[in-house]
Amino acid sequence: MDTFHIAMLGGLVASCAFAALLFLRFWRRSGDRFHALMAAAMVVLGANWVAVTIIRPSGEPDSLIYLVRLAAFVVIIFAIVDKNRRG
Repeated sequence: MDTFHIAMLGGLVASCAFAALLFLRFWRRSGDRFHALMAAAMVVLGANWVAVTIIRPSGEPDSLIYLVRLAAFVVIIFAIVDKNRRG
């Protein structure tokens, strides 16, 4: 794996961690479940990028990695639907 690829994956992990921290701060202030769910999704996505780096550094990840991403996106969709239904 070249240095550029590792740097880009590191940027993705850092971005997910930063977004998770922001959502946790918003959740602490408002107590809204939406922010907690979004923070959880960002943590899962960040862990996904770490797993991609460790498991398959040279190419596309295994299908199990895609299931982790799917789980994170399902959490995001659930958070959006839950927020709109509670209105």
